Amino acid sequence: MSGAQKAEIGDRMVKRFPLYLRVLREMAERGEKFASGAVVAKVLSLDPIVVRKDLSKTGVRGTPRVGFPLAEIVSAIERFLGWNARTEAVLAGAGRLGSALLGYPGFQNQGFKIVAAFDANPKRRGKIAGIPVYPADQIAETVRKLNVSLGILTVPAGQAQPVADAMMAGGIRGIWNFTPAQLSVPADVIVKREDLAAGLAVLSHRLKHGEKSP
Repeated sequence: MSGAQKAEIGDRMVKRFPLYLRVLREMAERGEKFASGAVVAKVLSLDPIVVRKDLSKTGVRGTPRVGFPLAEIVSAIERFLGWNARTEAVLAGAGRLGSALLGYPGFQNQGFKIVAAFDANPKRRGKIAGIPVYPADQIAETVRKLNVSLGILTVPAGQAQPVADAMMAGGIRGIWNFTPAQLSVPADVIVKREDLAAGLAVLSHRLKHGEKSP
């Protein structure tokens, strides 16, 4: 198995953990003290073996016929995902998508906070959802001052590379790319691309052909 294939399998596993966390938090809110992998799997329509294997990665051991202690497994998943400590980020491109991300309240549940935004349009300066919006030509300088390592790209595709370059010049080492552009970055910079068109294509195809989610 190639490194790329292993990374893809690892990414699929990590993407399941927020689903587990949502279910487990709901159970804790109902006053439950334990949760079995089988119950979580049933709620999410997943293979119980896959769920148990995933949860074992946290280091928490469950008890047969009882399950995992809820408080312990929730904390362990948060540590596994790095959500037990706040992660700060900056966003470039305060248009419709960028503004929606700036105003999204759900990030706080993942210990994630956008502390600054940038846009080339002077009309978007000031604050959006309480987050300051700076001129795009101040990206490198501001990122360096804020000492953040994660950047979010919601700019037009033609601006993606130069904006990413400015982010990296300021110290950004992880980029969440919402543009269709393929970025050229050094080996020590991680890029996660959210291809909205590809996601829509999959959804449309399944609707047309009557396919259910795997």
